[in-house]
Amino acid sequence: MKIFNRLTRRDVLKAGVGAGLGLLLPLPVFAYADGDLTSERCLSLHNLHTGEVLKEIPYRTPQGYQKDALEALNYLLRDYRTGELKEIDPQLFDLLYGVQNRLGACAEFQVISGYRSPRTNELLRRRSRGVAKHSLHMLGKAIDIRLPGCDLSRLRAAAVAVKGGGVGYYPKSNFVHVDTGRVRYW
Repeated sequence: MKIFNRLTRRDVLKAGVGAGLGLLLPLPVFAYADGDLTSERCLSLHNLHTGEVLKEIPYRTPQGYQKDALEALNYLLRDYRTGELKEIDPQLFDLLYGVQNRLGACAEFQVISGYRSPRTNELLRRRSRGVAKHSLHMLGKAIDIRLPGCDLSRLRAAAVAVKGGGVGYYPKSNFVHVDTGRVRYW
């Protein structure tokens, strides 16, 4: 796994140009199909509630999804309130990978919420009107994220462009929700 080095001004400019051009493309820059995978797919995630970090974890190779990496990701995205684990939909990681590609950067997603147990989801529903009774978080098919150094509206635009599921925009709470349900936006 790579460790991030300091970016030069040229690196930042290249990433910005690449991200801008990528957002203009009408079709997703990646596919979910197994047959198109020619290189390793990695993600970096930081759970803001537990402080745990996974850096450039190779969750998928040309041979398929990597069991050990998926288990590590499942653990990082557990319900931190109850400690309950849920198998996270691997397509959710592909969706995040697609967002990362759209933005032209490999950065560390900050995780606000991954898996939620039914008990936790009900607790959050009592506190907020914005929590769905049948949330996809309870199925391991949703994640709430932000990306340091990336404007939230740009993160949302990249997630919408991937067309991999639902995308919710919560600027007042400073996060974007993505899920592997049907394609829809709010």
